[in-house]
Amino acid sequence: MKNRSLVSIDDFSKDEIIRILDRAAEFEAQPVQKLLEGKVIATLFFEPSTRTRLSFESAINRLGGKIVGFADSASSSVTKGETLHDTIRMVNSYCDLIVMRHPYEGSARYASEIASVPVINAGDGANQHPTQTLLDLYSIRKTQGTLDNLNIFMVGDLKYGRTVHSLLMAMARWNTTFNFISPEELRMPDEFKLYLDSSGLKYYEHLDFSEIISKADIIYMTRVQRERFSDPIEYEKVKNVYVLRNAMLGNTKPTMKILHPLPRVNEIHTDVDSNPKAYYFEQALNGVFTRQAILCNLLGIN
Repeated sequence: MKNRSLVSIDDFSKDEIIRILDRAAEFEAQPVQKLLEGKVIATLFFEPSTRTRLSFESAINRLGGKIVGFADSASSSVTKGETLHDTIRMVNSYCDLIVMRHPYEGSARYASEIASVPVINAGDGANQHPTQTLLDLYSIRKTQGTLDNLNIFMVGDLKYGRTVHSLLMAMARWNTTFNFISPEELRMPDEFKLYLDSSGLKYYEHLDFSEIISKADIIYMTRVQRERFSDPIEYEKVKNVYVLRNAMLGNTKPTMKILHPLPRVNEIHTDVDSNPKAYYFEQALNGVFTRQAILCNLLGIN
């Protein structure tokens, strides 16, 4: 039987997601466990990454595993013209699991069909980022005490933002209300809104959120991604359209938390960092524990 991969958040059922979150809590309580001794994990980052790559490497090291791979495709045989197919076939024979980030949508699914070891999608273009989603869910549950009956504000680049796409698909399994805040050029794609319609969930679209911010349980800020724009003029038009400042948070719920997949540019002012409602750096740390849980799950390690 072929090994299981995590390419889309839909690859895990609701019950499996809960088990991952519970296991992540166990790793937070005891992060160093030599459960991956004798295992080799390949990290293939065809696109730049800081948090995702380093948190995976931290998770693997804390579990006693070994890492092979590259952090820049320029240091791989891709520069010589090697195809993704051949890269995966070659790396597959060196490791027990592949973690891959790639700029093209569908690349992770393609890799999972070639490889005989599990593949974890660490981001494929503007498509999905399921491990980020699982750490987001862990952060939401940890701060709110539940994943049910929450009002999630998604702000910024909702067209190209793979993190919001994955989070929407996951939170649609609970009774979630969504507020989408974006410029017209970066609205949530119709396919995701149709998905919410079919799930019977409420969503609202706004150009501004200053008047409704008091309703938010979670504000999920995203940067406008320069690398997704072919026209730099279009990027300049929208790059600073939303900037969250500390002065805007006075009326918000005491339990409200601000999340961000990072890196940030200008969309969260540094004066927010000292506010107890700012949770994005703790969120990044939660990625280590969540990725430990994901690795053990896909490798069948209890």
